Amino acid sequence: MSAPVVTQGAAAAPGARRQRFRFGRLFKGNRAAQAGAVVVVLVVLMALLAPFVAPYEPEAIDLRARMQPPSAAHWFGTDELGRDVLSRVVWGARPSLLVGLVSVAMASLVGTLLGLVAGYAGGRTDALIMRLMDIVLAFPLLLLALVVLSLFGQSLWNIMVAVAVASVPQYARVVRGSVLAVKRMEYVEAVASLGAGHLRILFRHVLGNVLAPLIVLATVRVAAAITVEAALSFLGFGDPSAATWGNIVATGRPYLTNAPWIATLGGLAISVTVLGLNLVGDGLRDAMDPRLKGGVSQ
Repeated sequence: MSAPVVTQGAAAAPGARRQRFRFGRLFKGNRAAQAGAVVVVLVVLMALLAPFVAPYEPEAIDLRARMQPPSAAHWFGTDELGRDVLSRVVWGARPSLLVGLVSVAMASLVGTLLGLVAGYAGGRTDALIMRLMDIVLAFPLLLLALVVLSLFGQSLWNIMVAVAVASVPQYARVVRGSVLAVKRMEYVEAVASLGAGHLRILFRHVLGNVLAPLIVLATVRVAAAITVEAALSFLGFGDPSAATWGNIVATGRPYLTNAPWIATLGGLAISVTVLGLNLVGDGLRDAMDPRLKGGVSQ
């Protein structure tokens, strides 16, 4: 009885070593992913150290200094209320990253559970869950977010919920596809023949083998969530009380002609962060599954 277990563990160990080796190569051979990781780390540090990095308080109003161009006192100028643009962008990293991380956490949790159940159970359960996911996918993410905000009000929390709901089907589809492949593997059948329960098989033996595509998808979806929040704010549906990068860009929109620096730095922060996250996601994809290298990400 113990022989199959030992064999399974011995067979799993080399696979785990190979996966760690490929992950390690991400930062050795993939310069684009390395650059993306540096960008992401710097943005996270900027958000964490905002009180020490920002030269001014983000909401400090000085009407005597309004609409000033970049100078020694204000490196990236001031906005229509005299607030320092650089300080607002530095502090804006916090709510912007919060939108991405929280919405991805909610979507990945719900989507993973639905994908596990659909892929493992199969039959009518699988069909029902996937049809529900198709219905959600029928609505564009931005349109669904606008509907949620119109019904429940403009707040950062509602934006996160809207983005999470729209992202659930992508996680469910990815997990379901991985589960369909993994549950037919010999080691899963061996564990089932030894009397392991469904929950034990799902969360101990199946879930661990579908984490790689989940990590890649989550990285890319954080970038998408930040972009959606910026788009909503630009359209006037963001949370006016939160100094996100999207709100900073929206604030500077009326002054693009005579004070372009207001919106430029916020837009640059969004672009650089999204680029960094996408590069990291591509690097993780290549490291965890070299067969996908050079493929087109969804």
